[in-house]
Amino acid sequence: MLTRRKFSKYVVGGATALVPVGNLLSANEQPPLSDQHSNQDCDLLIKGGTVIDPAQHLHGPLDVAVKDGKILEIAQLFPDSHARKVISAKGKIVTPGLIDIHVHVYEGVGPLGVNADHYCLARGVTTAVDSGSAGASTILGLRKYVINTSATRLYASLDSGNIGAVTFIESLAWMNPQLAAAAAKDNKPAVVGITARVPQKDAGTNDLIILERAREAAEASNLPMTVHIGGSYSPLSKILKMMRKGDVLAHCYNNQSHSLLDEQGKVRPEVWEARERGVLLSVAHDTHRFSFDVAEKCLSQKLAPDAISSCISANCVQGPVFDLATTLSKFLLLGLNIDKVIELATIKPAHIFNFGVKLGTIQPGCPADISLFDLREGNFVFLDSSGEKRMGRQKLISVATIRNGDVYINRNERLTDCQGASYA
Repeated sequence: MLTRRKFSKYVVGGATALVPVGNLLSANEQPPLSDQHSNQDCDLLIKGGTVIDPAQHLHGPLDVAVKDGKILEIAQLFPDSHARKVISAKGKIVTPGLIDIHVHVYEGVGPLGVNADHYCLARGVTTAVDSGSAGASTILGLRKYVINTSATRLYASLDSGNIGAVTFIESLAWMNPQLAAAAAKDNKPAVVGITARVPQKDAGTNDLIILERAREAAEASNLPMTVHIGGSYSPLSKILKMMRKGDVLAHCYNNQSHSLLDEQGKVRPEVWEARERGVLLSVAHDTHRFSFDVAEKCLSQKLAPDAISSCISANCVQGPVFDLATTLSKFLLLGLNIDKVIELATIKPAHIFNFGVKLGTIQPGCPADISLFDLREGNFVFLDSSGEKRMGRQKLISVATIRNGDVYINRNERLTDCQGASYA
């Protein structure tokens, strides 16, 4: 098991540079800002990368200055002499820190949990929401041993069952909405939602009863629900009718029974009706609940997700999910452009839950949560949850992550300083 001590953290000095792999801007793209020369000093300068921040409609070569753990300034020409430390991001994409609203990181408790810093922060995710790993009786452990000790910014969507996803069977005896609501209130702001698991393998034939109790807990605690679907006993229409504006339908592109598509491959009318009411869609890839075919048909009918999320767990970090960046790459394969993909992993999910701080953008004054990626060109094989293989031409690879101004380098990537010396 990877311990947090073993997770490599490097505060990058002024002479350090990331390996350039070529300009990501096409010749006809123009920088979004005019020439600027700052008189301010900063702690960290990310120099010369292609900044993509959909919240600010930015896509161009810009410098990002950080001071006291917050974004100080975004400019075309921020002087190196005004920075204590400089990272050369030439040839890299620089984005707001990714937000993954569906992970399982209760490491060491139950069959699903993985190390958050290894599989989130080291892969470009600065903020993540554990969806249902802990219930009312186990949330204190998740906070004490995972949320409070991780470098990744972590939150929890509390399972509606008392125990959480340490077991795959949601017994009605464990479903106490008053207890769940009280635990959610007592553990705010770490708890940002209530999770209901309604697939038949979790809920049996009791999916609607479980959903009703989860909704009762969500209403009492004034929180949104995240509803896990995929192979439910009840039809999707009945599940959607119980969901409210702001609730999240997770595993939206699964190909199991009662999916978003009817027998003719068309988006069901009840899905459009729920969308109009404000029900949100989250990808939550998972081991068994993401289909290229379903996603492609939904996208062709203009049914895009509100958040691209991974559902990383011990079952899928070695494939087919791997991490959020790989999941984003699958949507590049499916035809979304890089700006849309980044939007669905930054500013869009930032608005789904109340995180208590402005996330999903690198506007001045916001927390300095930043991700650096290679966008590699080539032939890459991607798999969905059914084992279907598709070839993609682009793949996002995490190079480094900045969290509150501290720099974390992905040790799988080769780094050199300005003199060409290698880092092990």
